[in-house]
Amino acid sequence: MTRKTVKRVKTGAFERRFSLARAGILAGARYATLTAGTFLTPREQRADRRKAILSSQAQELVHELGKLKGSVVKIGQMMALFGEHFLPEEVTAALHTLENSTTALEWPAIERHLRKELGDIKLSELDIDREPIGAASLGQVHRAVRKSDGAELVLKIQYPGVADAIDSDLRAVVQLLRLSRMVPMTDQFNQWLDEVRAMLSREVDYDLEAYTTRFFRDLLKDDARFVVPEVFATYSTHNILCLSFEHGVSVSDPAVLELSQTRRNFIGRAIMELCCHEVFEWNKMQTDPNFGNYLLRVGDSPEQDQIVLLDFGAIRDFDDEVLGPGREMIRAAWHHDRARLMDALNALGFLGNGTPRKVLDEFSALCFEAIEVLQDPDRHPPPPEVLNEQGEYLWGNSDLPSRIVARASRNALSRHFDVPPKEFIFLARKLLGAYTFLHVIEAEVRGNTILEPFLHMHEEADRALVARKNTESAGRQ
Repeated sequence: MTRKTVKRVKTGAFERRFSLARAGILAGARYATLTAGTFLTPREQRADRRKAILSSQAQELVHELGKLKGSVVKIGQMMALFGEHFLPEEVTAALHTLENSTTALEWPAIERHLRKELGDIKLSELDIDREPIGAASLGQVHRAVRKSDGAELVLKIQYPGVADAIDSDLRAVVQLLRLSRMVPMTDQFNQWLDEVRAMLSREVDYDLEAYTTRFFRDLLKDDARFVVPEVFATYSTHNILCLSFEHGVSVSDPAVLELSQTRRNFIGRAIMELCCHEVFEWNKMQTDPNFGNYLLRVGDSPEQDQIVLLDFGAIRDFDDEVLGPGREMIRAAWHHDRARLMDALNALGFLGNGTPRKVLDEFSALCFEAIEVLQDPDRHPPPPEVLNEQGEYLWGNSDLPSRIVARASRNALSRHFDVPPKEFIFLARKLLGAYTFLHVIEAEVRGNTILEPFLHMHEEADRALVARKNTESAGRQ
């Protein structure tokens, strides 16, 4: 199917700000008019009425965002991904509908861009497919073949001017949200905007992505379970990233579930071990663990199956100051150690002042349940329906996320806790991403045999760090 195309990406600050500001003003006026009418609505129906109005207005604003490619769309997607902690749920629900691959830039514009970046001689060495295999908000991807030896390549091409438009785009989105009166402009919201800006800057930094890709390729060079693309520096620039083309099938391909249970267990264990390496050993984390970043390559035997790792633009470095308390929280939950868990939560700045003991007990129980997939089933048995006869966890049968959400809602825990720091949210999403991978491929693996070898890494230093942070915090009170 031929993709819809556009002749150029509008990156001019004025035209983007004008378009979004106009949409924001109109949305704000409509919102004010419609909400004024809720005073005529019976009191018990007003909250639902306001939510419906907010949802409708958010969908209209998202429609305006979707008209522009570049970082505007990416900003909306990032806010959808992390925004449930500072945006109304009606706004995040609308943002989740943003399409990431609706249109592509026409080939003549891409060819001019490539010629400017690579020069005539290098460009002549490649036979490039004019139809992109992927088009997103910040750029698009084309397959290519090096004529001299037939090497299969991909060119990740950043749209011209996108990187330069990030700051103006972010200001435009903030202006839109302010004028539409949908989001309270708090210090916390501003902190998240700073994080969105930093994440966007990393995603358009192809030099950094090339370095990180090489770093992971070197880290995993002796682990035959993983494939990391090779970077071809000859055809890479600040705005073009050339990688080896890697074959494989999507994780969600129906063919994956047709693999034997042994093969799916092998793949699942590999993904969860990779997650543990990132969190406990490497202090580098893929913060966008979606299925589009993985391909599966089936070998002649289960031991030859491989996972292709793609897109290292969302890799985030963490130091022990921020990741150490998160690791302590995992250890405390695994050991069902309430006191240790409270220490880790305090060090993370998670606990609100004066939280009742009953609420702390309820939250501890929630954390203990949340880690059941990585628990020793002999010490802390999960529900019987998620264990097979060998005591292996049936990831495909698990409804753990919905149980956790139900428990949190039932106990209204969010009322008593401060919004968690962004580092905690990254960690939670990383673990949820690994869980979802194993859930989708219906792996049957004892999670404790994966986690236990990692638990003691940095443990002494992490405990000392948590104690120091809590001592410093107590001294400031």
